[in-house]
Amino acid sequence: MNRVSRIRVAKVDKVKEGQTIKFSFHRNEKPQEGFVGLYQGKLFAYENTCRHIPITLDYGDNRFFDTEGKFIMCQTHGAIYEPDTGLCTRGPCAGASLYRLEIQEEDGILWFEEGSLS
Repeated sequence: MNRVSRIRVAKVDKVKEGQTIKFSFHRNEKPQEGFVGLYQGKLFAYENTCRHIPITLDYGDNRFFDTEGKFIMCQTHGAIYEPDTGLCTRGPCAGASLYRLEIQEEDGILWFEEGSLS
């Protein structure tokens, strides 16, 4: 049975340009991890899973951006993703996209609804 849970991700003002905040959720009763970030003034959120093989993009250290803060990068394989679209532009999964997560802002708080996953 699928239950809908609303998860508090973060206060909007805690999400800074070129940085990310991780959060946990469930998909089909399995624990998953997501991250929300800010790139060129726009919020984005993705599942923390590389499209090459299903491992986390970071090493558990909440580092998703490359050293210049322009791209999301898989620390294991070096796959490069565009922050605004999630599209992999270089690396072993070029052409694939990260799984986008829908985040909603309400009264300065970012929320994620587990029931919004397909």
